[in-house]
Amino acid sequence: MAGLDELEGIVEAVAANVGPRVVRVGGNWRGGSGVVAADGAVLTNAHNVRGDDFDVTFADQRTAAGRVAGVDADGDIAALAVETRRIGAIEWAPPGAARVGSAVFAVTASGQGSRVTFGLVSSVARAFRGPRGRRISGSIEHTAPMAPGSSGSALVDRHGRLVGLNTNRAGGGFYLALPADAALRARFDALTRGESPSRPRLGIGVAPGPLSRRMRRAVGLPDREGLLVREVERDAAAARAGITEGDLLVSAGGRPLASVDDLHDALASDATAATLEIGVVRGADERTVSVELGSGGG
Repeated sequence: MAGLDELEGIVEAVAANVGPRVVRVGGNWRGGSGVVAADGAVLTNAHNVRGDDFDVTFADQRTAAGRVAGVDADGDIAALAVETRRIGAIEWAPPGAARVGSAVFAVTASGQGSRVTFGLVSSVARAFRGPRGRRISGSIEHTAPMAPGSSGSALVDRHGRLVGLNTNRAGGGFYLALPADAALRARFDALTRGESPSRPRLGIGVAPGPLSRRMRRAVGLPDREGLLVREVERDAAAARAGITEGDLLVSAGGRPLASVDDLHDALASDATAATLEIGVVRGADERTVSVELGSGGG
C-alpha cells in the first residue's frame, strides 16, 4: 500500500500545484483547455481558437477576457494574452523528462474544476495530422485518460513540470501530446510577441500518389511515382517557376516524392534555403525547375 499512498500524494500535489495553471478556453462543447505558460500568456492548441476574442476560465471559476496573440496552425499551437494575476507560470520539464515508461499526469480544466488522471508514456515518436493536414512528428503517446475538452491541457511529470501539451486522441486508450521541448517553448515565446511562423510554401494543390497514378493511366501515360498538381495559385512560388496544373512532381530537394508528407518534409528541411529544386514530369518529358521559395501558412 506504500506505493498507492505515494501515488495519492503525487496526484494531490499535482492537483494543487498544476490545477490553478490550467484554464478553460472558450465554453460549451467546443471549448478546450490551456496552460499558463508565461506571465499573462496561455499556451493552447490552435484548433481550440475560434475568433480573436473569448473567455478564459480559471480553476477558481474566475473568468477573464482573452485575445489571440499568435497562432501556428500547422504546428497546432496558439498563444493567448490574458490577465493571469498572481498565477505563476507552469514549470517546464528538462530535456528527456518524458521517456517510454515514465509516469505522467494529465491535468485538464472542466466546468467543475480541475481533473487529474494518471498514465504512462508509451511512445515518444508518434505523428498525427495538424488542423491543416500537415504531419506533426515526435509527439508523446500516453495512457492518461482524457475527456472531451482536454486538448490544450497539461501533461506533467510527477514533479508537476510540463512535459507535453495534450492535443489529440490516438485511439485504443492512447492520447498524444506535443512535447514541451525547447522548440515548442521558442515557438510559444515568438507567438506571444505576435511573431507569426514563416514556412516555405509552393502555392499548389496536389493529388496523392495513388490517385496521381490512376489519373496518368487514364490518359495513357505510364505509371510514375509522384504528386499530380491539381491547382496552382496565381503568382505563387510554383507558378513563377513554371509549374502548371497537370504536372507530376517526382522529387524535391533531391528526395523522391511518394506522398504529400514527403513534399512537406522537403520544404521543412530546406526552410532556410532561397530555392528548392523540384523534379517535374510533364507528359513524357522530365525536367528540373528551381523554385524561389515564399513563406506563409500553407
